[in-house]
Amino acid sequence: MKISGNTVLITGGSNGIGLALAERFLKSGNEVIICSSSDERLDAAKKKFPQLHTIKCDVSDENARVKLYEEVVKNFPKLNVLVNNAGIQVHSNFTSGRYSWESMKREIAINFEAPVHLSLLFMQHLANVADATIINVSSNLAFMVPVWVPTYGATKAALHSFTYSLRLQTEPMGIAVYEILPPAVNTDLGAPGMHTFGADVDLFADAVFEGLAAGELEIGYNGSLELTLKPRRELEEMALSTWNNRS
Repeated sequence: MKISGNTVLITGGSNGIGLALAERFLKSGNEVIICSSSDERLDAAKKKFPQLHTIKCDVSDENARVKLYEEVVKNFPKLNVLVNNAGIQVHSNFTSGRYSWESMKREIAINFEAPVHLSLLFMQHLANVADATIINVSSNLAFMVPVWVPTYGATKAALHSFTYSLRLQTEPMGIAVYEILPPAVNTDLGAPGMHTFGADVDLFADAVFEGLAAGELEIGYNGSLELTLKPRRELEEMALSTWNNRS
């Protein structure tokens, strides 16, 4: 992937992995637009990196995604990189009766519907610009059976499958499609303090940028790609062991 001279849109770019990627795109000489549903986080990101362009958008909402597309192509006609990064994670036990369909529906909308819809919306625009690229942020949990976050795991598995298909379809058009597969990363995904055991977000983002520069279509970290090669039975046993030993 060409690392500099791009115009980049990053969903969920105001914190966590999204902001770390935004920082590296900026430092590499790119124009960067981030979107988030939080004014507070957008303001904080802008204060930290004044070069950023910020747009408030809740990507769980279909109409908001259309407005985001319209605003971006109007104000940033050179846009050539779409990073579908926004994601949320809900720890849920379907047997407990404590979780609502609304929270799960939002998780599905942000994690899967939004990347699919935004890819569709921007497709013809990207087909007419140089060095067009779509980057989808999925998860190593796409290949596991994450019983503790069943909806999250299902959305990431779906996004992995979609990304592979999209790559094949867009190759003749000259649109490159990359997939980032994080392990647990120390961000606020799930809730503040949930992933303090995870990888350092800056080290992770540095490794991702090295992978993008090298043209690696699937980019993992700390062995997250190795899960794609494990036998199904081994993955199921890992899931059972984790679930049975939960606190």
